Amino acid sequence: MSAPAPVRHGGLGIASFILSLGGGLLMFGLVVLAGLAELSTPGGMDETAPATVMLGLGIFGAGLLEIVALALGVAGVLQRDRRRTFSILGMIFAGGVLLCTAALMLIGLLS
Repeated sequence: MSAPAPVRHGGLGIASFILSLGGGLLMFGLVVLAGLAELSTPGGMDETAPATVMLGLGIFGAGLLEIVALALGVAGVLQRDRRRTFSILGMIFAGGVLLCTAALMLIGLLS
């Protein structure tokens, strides 16, 4: 008799983990750039400037990337006969980035 095959990590979980880390780094960088642009511009950023629009679109794009990572993490957790480590980590990181971004936006609206 041969030994049973080892349980492998699921591709969905690995994809979720990588996308959540990449999207989180992208989100962090864009939020820092937006904050620096707001502080360095007298009177605040011009909302119609192309750079401001691109920053906003980038933040929404990174948020969409985090939502995809969250969905892939959920799908990876539901896979049978696969390790769930990367799926769970991807869900935690993606959810954390989304919650922190939503909290920053709420703080910005209230101040």
